Amino acid sequence: MIEPVTFGDDGVALLDQRQLPHQETWIELDSPEAVATAIRDMVVRGAPAIGVAAGFGMALAARAARGLDEQAFRDRLDAAAETLAAARPTAVNLAWAVERVRDTVRRTLEDGATVAEAAERAEREAVAIKEEDIAANRAMGRHGSMLVPDGARVLTHCNAGALATGGYGTALGVVRAAVEEGKKVTVLADETRPYLQGARLTAWELQKDGIPVTVIADSMAGSLLARGEVDLVVVGADRIARNGDVANKIGTYPLAVMARRHGVPFYVAAPLSTFDPACASGDLIPIEERPSEEVTHLGGMRLVPEGVTARHPAFDVTPAAFVTAIVTEAGIVRAPFPSGIARLLGLEAETAEPIPPDASTDLSADEDENGAEGADTAAVLAAAGDDGEESPPPADGADPGEEELFS
Repeated sequence: MIEPVTFGDDGVALLDQRQLPHQETWIELDSPEAVATAIRDMVVRGAPAIGVAAGFGMALAARAARGLDEQAFRDRLDAAAETLAAARPTAVNLAWAVERVRDTVRRTLEDGATVAEAAERAEREAVAIKEEDIAANRAMGRHGSMLVPDGARVLTHCNAGALATGGYGTALGVVRAAVEEGKKVTVLADETRPYLQGARLTAWELQKDGIPVTVIADSMAGSLLARGEVDLVVVGADRIARNGDVANKIGTYPLAVMARRHGVPFYVAAPLSTFDPACASGDLIPIEERPSEEVTHLGGMRLVPEGVTARHPAFDVTPAAFVTAIVTEAGIVRAPFPSGIARLLGLEAETAEPIPPDASTDLSADEDENGAEGADTAAVLAAAGDDGEESPPPADGADPGEEELFS
């Protein structure tokens, strides 16, 4: 299994994704500042992988400061946290991982531990973030594979595979799990301009796994959807708001609109760490604006005339109305997303109606009463609305407002 971020005595090692598919080069980093630079420069990318790397960056800060007094140690971690969190603003996993390690250190010190013990605890917590991410991806894959029929033609955007996570993948984890179950699945990978994560990264890792993949230009997706050559769309996410709005790589939103227009299910696969309970809607998600050179140049060659400028918002926001379901390690959430996400994150007491009395909330069971693996996919998160009854989407994949949207 591809693991793009590793941690050991020598520091953090990152598979340089800028060099793929032509070279497999590893970069070794020994400071949180170096990790932040690598995140900003997209040596490592993908929200979960960024979170894993940032957690290890905090561990490096703790390791380097273990000989300081307690206040200096805290100050050093605070500075590292600020540097890492500012590296890329859209991916919520980054700030989540940084705060998780810092909070662990704080609680460890408050319990009377020494600075050296707190530093060791920081390293263990960072390792746990990666291990939990891989486990979450595998669970997500099991749940999501239920949505993938045998013979499916899956369209994906950007790279939401092992390279974007601690390992295994989110959207591609769903594909991998379906293949491991014996299903025949083929993948259409949007090239994903301007950074070409689909053409370079998704195609590379699927080819390594022997999963059939065909790269298409982003502008071809609508035509293939219209011609019935796509059975479902599965993408990852960088941040999901409380109402179900999804921030993901630029180009995801028009893909969702086209999928809805042609009655093709549009699924998002993301771990719980990608949900931002403090963000009410996608309007509040900060969108990173990256250098225009990433659009005007390709492979060091300028593509547009001198003097012409370019924009590069790195992400867009897909409104929840265009999302068929969100696949997580805890199960599958369908509309209405606000209450479903609240239940998923344990916020129901504050933000949602009471859970229906007949709805199962045990998300830890291995089997449901029918023996199906992953009981949570049969629980309220799988398909239940506020009344506890399953509410499948319309047959054509459209919501009641489609006539207004596309008239």
